[in-house]
Amino acid sequence: MAKHYQLIIVGGGTAGLSAGLYATRAGLNAVLIEKGILGGQIANAELVENYPGFPEGISGFELGRLMAAQAVKFGLETLNAEVLGVRVSGQNKMVDTSAGDYVAQALILASGSDYIKLDVPGGELVGKGISYCATCDGPLFRDRVVALVGGGDAAITEALFLSKFAARVSVIHRRGQLRAVKALQKRAFADHKIEFVWDTIVESIVGNDRVRGLKLRNVKTGEVSSLEVDGVFVAVGLRPNTGYVKGLLNLTPEGFIPVNDSMETEIPGVFAAGDIRYNSVMQVVTAAADGAVAALSAERYLSEQR
Repeated sequence: MAKHYQLIIVGGGTAGLSAGLYATRAGLNAVLIEKGILGGQIANAELVENYPGFPEGISGFELGRLMAAQAVKFGLETLNAEVLGVRVSGQNKMVDTSAGDYVAQALILASGSDYIKLDVPGGELVGKGISYCATCDGPLFRDRVVALVGGGDAAITEALFLSKFAARVSVIHRRGQLRAVKALQKRAFADHKIEFVWDTIVESIVGNDRVRGLKLRNVKTGEVSSLEVDGVFVAVGLRPNTGYVKGLLNLTPEGFIPVNDSMETEIPGVFAAGDIRYNSVMQVVTAAADGAVAALSAERYLSEQR
């Protein structure tokens, strides 16, 4: 038999936990469903220095833990399960999970997005020299040598950000020219700290306890080479976790969920917050804000249904 709540939150990252905190403080009977660890992607960051209130920085894992503890303190129920699908019948939102079925009048989708991973040997060294967020971890590599994998707008933006801290940034791109807009290219080519390794892919990441270097292969010549680096940043794209709502909501071609300023989707009572929504800047502080807005909007929606 399905369990009933006023609000179901899908996703236990910053947006979901923020939504849970605001919802439970408002007195809503809410459950948060997360298939991994509470805290989400931020748990992978060695040090978060750009979240207000922590002048000395805080580890991503600890920040996520504190957010979860705060939400649970106010009564948020959490469930470790995978969401398999969502159905809507009238005012009821039915969430099918690996632990059974759940029903609520309001639903907040905050399952975030996953960085497209560098699937090579050594790729497991995330947080030990591998990062998928230059804004989060770039300052940790001051005066160090780093590599940046990618060639689009996001990649070159991150390379320019990294050059403020790193001694050298090697941009590794599988093509012979960048995909980034010309304005970004011009800035990158003019930056003396940034060098380009063209027509090249990463074959493996070298290191045991942390990143020590890269093994590279030129896709045109087949030539294999090595590059000593202290860290590698990967910016080859993001994939939103929206597979479970395909067919229910109209998604962007990339799979993101369009919302308005109140985080409302096209379906009344269904909201989306954080990285999963279209046009998110994908920062921990904005994810927290999104979650708060979504929860307040859900509370207003529920009050109007009484």
